[in-house]
Amino acid sequence: MKNYTITVNGNVYDVTVEEGAGGAAPVARAAAPAPKAPAAPAKKASAGAGSIKIEAGAAGKVLRIDANVGAAVKKGDTVVTLESMKMEIPMVAPQDGTVASIDVAAGDAVEAGRVLATLN
Repeated sequence: MKNYTITVNGNVYDVTVEEGAGGAAPVARAAAPAPKAPAAPAKKASAGAGSIKIEAGAAGKVLRIDANVGAAVKKGDTVVTLESMKMEIPMVAPQDGTVASIDVAAGDAVEAGRVLATLN
């Protein structure tokens, strides 16, 4: 008998797997969901966060940060690049401005609509 902890859609389950009698297939029994570990605190925008938000257009992973805080950007410049369904998706500045905050890091998983960066 072996015990495993499995996470499915954010729910944590403790699972026990037993060998079946006579070489039968293993049998899995799930216990009640284990208490969730406390979620990591959300990243906070810096004190100088801007009013213009750049949000994720799709769920995915942050591939790279293309602009640094304090950098001047023009409308259409890539600020953050996401990877979703094996495609690179540039998240661009909606207007000219200065990058006020970068609210994600490379490798972060993000949901659609999450604020990735702000501009002034």
